[in-house]
Amino acid sequence: MGPTRLRIGARPSALALAQADIVAAAIRASLPGVAIEIVRIRTTGDKLKTAALADVGGKGLFIRELENALGERRIDLAVHSMKDLPAVLDARFRIAAVPAREDPRDAIVSRTEGALDGLPAGARVGTASMRRRFQMIGVRPDLQIALLRGNVDTRLNKLAAGEFDAIIVALAGLRRIGRSDIDGLSILDEHDFVPAGGQGALAIEALADRPVGGSEALEQALGEIDDQAARCETAAERAFLAAIGASCVTPVGVHARRSPNRLVLKAQLFDIEGKRRLVDQLEVQLKATLEDYSEASAAAIGVELGRRMLARGAAEMVAR
Repeated sequence: MGPTRLRIGARPSALALAQADIVAAAIRASLPGVAIEIVRIRTTGDKLKTAALADVGGKGLFIRELENALGERRIDLAVHSMKDLPAVLDARFRIAAVPAREDPRDAIVSRTEGALDGLPAGARVGTASMRRRFQMIGVRPDLQIALLRGNVDTRLNKLAAGEFDAIIVALAGLRRIGRSDIDGLSILDEHDFVPAGGQGALAIEALADRPVGGSEALEQALGEIDDQAARCETAAERAFLAAIGASCVTPVGVHARRSPNRLVLKAQLFDIEGKRRLVDQLEVQLKATLEDYSEASAAAIGVELGRRMLARGAAEMVAR
């Protein structure tokens, strides 16, 4: 018999709550009858509206309070955007499941026609990401890249109010809140805009030393919503980030694409000033099927690409 109550922790933003609802619906489908409560937990990152993340502690500010609630057993699960998690988790926690991944690409939403190419010289483009800043400068050095913090709705509202000519956002976030059909949306080329590691994926985090909610039935339900392709792709990406010593504020993009017989991992790393860039790619032909291919095998590919980039000076670029 399944558990009678499951508490899922999430940030209070519209996107975070939509993501928690996606996970809750998947668990209910696998384990009918479970009563699920979404517990809203405001994080330090939610409270800081204007500062650049690099100046105040990085994206880890979006998970600290959720992990505290897990550790104190005030919640049974935490739902995160995978890209907000550090490459190496605190040993008290584990990633209990990775649901099927959304589109990981970045998108630009513009007030002018013609997407990126249609922006006039000097146009003001908003982003809070150093990675996106340097990627955009590499493609359009004539644009003005300005700091833009806040949730997806806040950013779209500032664009509509004329504070920016365009903004860069994750396509997955727009899709999850039902805004992917807005005017002025254009998907950015992955060749120039390699996404953040884990972008488009959700991480269901739980305590490492016990079944979720003390229930083996719930553990089984999480196993059923775990997507092997998404888990392997994100394992490769996170292993690469750990291998080069990247932090939550390192301007780096890394994206793995899994097909039935191969895994392609591409990375794009900038130094902290955006003056130097390293790009590399590793393609591995796989002997095992998708069902047989392990998370550890995918992680080994990430480590290998990390070693290659370290040999080319990545450590000096990551060090601050």
